[in-house]
Amino acid sequence: MTASDAAAAASTIEASLPGSVRALLDRLWRHGHAAYVVGGSVRDVILQRAPADWDLATDARPDRLLAIFPGSVYENRFGTVAVREGDDTHEITTFRIDHEYADFRRPHRVEFGDRPEQDLARRDFTVNAIAWGRSPGSDTTLLDPFGGFEDAGARCLRAVGDPGTRFREDALRMIRAVRLAAVLGFEIEPRTLAAIREHASLVAHLSGERIAAELEKLLAVPRPSTGLRLLADSGLLEVAAPELAAQRGIPQNKVAGEDLWDHTLRSVDATPADRPVVRLATLVHDIGKPSTLDDGPFRGHETVGAPLAEAFLERLHLPRAVIDRVVELVRQHMFQYDPDMSDAGIRRFIKRVGTVNLDDLFALRAADSVGSGLEPDAGGLDILRARVAEQLAGSAAIERGQLAVRGDDLMAELGIPQGPRLGRILDALLERVIADPALNDRATLLLLAEQLLGDGA
Repeated sequence: MTASDAAAAASTIEASLPGSVRALLDRLWRHGHAAYVVGGSVRDVILQRAPADWDLATDARPDRLLAIFPGSVYENRFGTVAVREGDDTHEITTFRIDHEYADFRRPHRVEFGDRPEQDLARRDFTVNAIAWGRSPGSDTTLLDPFGGFEDAGARCLRAVGDPGTRFREDALRMIRAVRLAAVLGFEIEPRTLAAIREHASLVAHLSGERIAAELEKLLAVPRPSTGLRLLADSGLLEVAAPELAAQRGIPQNKVAGEDLWDHTLRSVDATPADRPVVRLATLVHDIGKPSTLDDGPFRGHETVGAPLAEAFLERLHLPRAVIDRVVELVRQHMFQYDPDMSDAGIRRFIKRVGTVNLDDLFALRAADSVGSGLEPDAGGLDILRARVAEQLAGSAAIERGQLAVRGDDLMAELGIPQGPRLGRILDALLERVIADPALNDRATLLLLAEQLLGDGA
């Protein structure tokens, strides 16, 4: 990097600083401390991307930060203090030197440092080891001791120092490398990629939450297949998600020359980026196929795949509501549309799938079709979607809550006690109404319920 390049980058970074960040830097400088903006925010400005947040580093110790910024909060033993400035909250971390990584994730012992170069030396990748700011007695400057500026220009992701050492310190850095490469459109430098392949087994030490956070960010990029394919090719997928890695090499009668994993990647790319639950469901929708290869082939893979998807997502410790939705989408994704299907059949389809799942299920099926080399509306999907919308716009009952009688009515009028029998009668009434919406009348349903009681329901 030439002096003019550094000056131009420094000027761009300074001009991009939010007012709250500049105010924090100014206050630290006035109190005689070194202070810099560091990491991803600096990288993003250099890449002409809008930073998601701004992190600051300083030689001021945590207790000193608490004194300079009354009301701030010391967040952890790693020297990070959360400081509120105006309407924004920023993290300021004391320069540090990490030692003795005992669990392949966090340093066992942290030593605070006095120089920004020490802090940058412990960071993961060169493009994240750039800082802008100043130390006492000096002018503001761009610090780039590891060539991150040039790597950013070359769109190259390179570990700081020895990559094997960096990954043994924190195994999550390997998955983060894949995610950053996909998000930023970078290539992973060969020596760094080789170290990822060599140390991939260390990912087994990571918590599900850490893996899930990186996977969610990866699935949010326009074409997740880039990062997902890199996860597989680097050996990380086999450790983090062996159920998905098992798809590699499984033959599919879909797109010529492509296997099941290729189909999954095509499908994920075809899912709208603003539908994160659907993208996650698309990623795991064929998770049951490897174990059903000899059954048809793949007969019942959606039924087999639902509990496999549930176990995988539980291992990632995702929210229960997310897991339940994804599992149901996997279970239902093999629905078929028959042009001869009656309106009652459409209503039964809605009841089986659940109205809350319909839009997501249609989006999954469209992506699945694209992943199979077909049009998104293959199999009459658009026709089915229109017929479903027509039924939902009408007055037909699809769910128990839309019946003209409720459980309390049957208990009061017919003396049916609360319990499984009451539920069976309500389900039987709903099935009658789905078949003939004209029956959804209070008096009619009470008579039908009496008949069901007489028949031993």
